[in-house]
Amino acid sequence: MTLFNKIVLTNLISLLLLSAPTHAFDINNGKELHDESCVRCHDDSMYTREDRKTKSYSLLRERVVQCEIMTELIWFEEEIDDVTAYLNETFYHFNPDK
Repeated sequence: MTLFNKIVLTNLISLLLLSAPTHAFDINNGKELHDESCVRCHDDSMYTREDRKTKSYSLLRERVVQCEIMTELIWFEEEIDDVTAYLNETFYHFNPDK
């Protein structure tokens, strides 16, 4: 590989990494969305009961999606992520990477 090709490849990889979408979870937005929409069906006891069925972060997010669909909300992926992050930080404390 020539020096020119290495430089082009390095620049291309840098541009791709810099242009990748990133979203930092907005816990405050998640709380607002939750308080506006979720408390119609859920109070805190739903999240703190001993026999809760949600056992991982991925299942928590899946549950938020199911609730969003059932209640006919139209949330963006970022909003679903924000609500999931809020619930996780406030009640569940799952490792989001698992």
